[in-house]
Amino acid sequence: MTMDYLLWVCSLVVPVVLAVEETLMDSRWATTELAWTTFPESGWEEVSGYDDSMSPIRTYQVCNVRQPNQNNWLRTDFIPRRGVLRVYVELKFSVRDCASIPNIPGSCKETFNLFYYESEGDMATDTSPLWRENPYVKVDTIAPDESFSLLEAGRINTKVRSFGPLSKAGFYLAFQDLGACMSLISVRVFFKKCSTTIANFAVFPETATGAEATSLVIAPGACVANAMEVSVPLKLYCNGDGEWMVPVGSCTCVAGYEPSADSTQCQACIPGTFKSKFGEGTCAPCPSNSRTSSRGANICPCQNGFYRADSDPPDSPCTSKSCSTA
Repeated sequence: MTMDYLLWVCSLVVPVVLAVEETLMDSRWATTELAWTTFPESGWEEVSGYDDSMSPIRTYQVCNVRQPNQNNWLRTDFIPRRGVLRVYVELKFSVRDCASIPNIPGSCKETFNLFYYESEGDMATDTSPLWRENPYVKVDTIAPDESFSLLEAGRINTKVRSFGPLSKAGFYLAFQDLGACMSLISVRVFFKKCSTTIANFAVFPETATGAEATSLVIAPGACVANAMEVSVPLKLYCNGDGEWMVPVGSCTCVAGYEPSADSTQCQACIPGTFKSKFGEGTCAPCPSNSRTSSRGANICPCQNGFYRADSDPPDSPCTSKSCSTA
């Protein structure tokens, strides 16, 4: 591998494009009751509440802290995964400080568990899948950064967790309470993707991230209009954070076209200018005694009474016949 090649690779530019998050489910979208499934009936309760911007939403609460041995489950509706391999769950919740609740047993908790269950369709019932860790898959035990006491306003915590790889048509989320006094304010399920971008005069399509947080997903590219490949294959890698990285290959503008100001398109030379070769160069004024009235010219024809020899390059001025025969 030569130093020139290494310098060329380092010169390839990937534009800074923020990751895109596409939402699969957001409990804040509900205009009526969520009606998620609960077990047992005395556990989670759906109530009207407010999010951190004070917009009305439907929330779930549980606070059976005075009874020991709690095992309260809450399950979302079926969430189609739309072909993505890894999803993220954003949870907004508040938790009561156990120390602020008088006369409670030592079983009071300030955490809850997050699970998921994959399925090929919306087939769950009140009794299936069974309300236990297996067949559900545990994602994590969720703990608040801040809890609140009776005299304080509820402090809203935000946690994001991800899981994958997913393989079935969709999944359910489940939340297990083992004795907390808490409110599950909102649940948003989303995935990350790298948005459509142009790098090195090649277009790369919108690409979902891979199955693991460290995955790199290859996106094939195609030259923009009026550009040609100068090195192949054309590809970019989409990382687990929805960011493009590691460009491979590039395109360049064909003759008669120059890079746009933002270096994303190849634009035609305006009348009176030309570009004789492919590459990143810009259009130049027609040489002496030549002109072109068309856009996208790769040569300027000589005016009447002037000429170029066949061996003259396109940027040579045209000369008169009388001078050439003198």
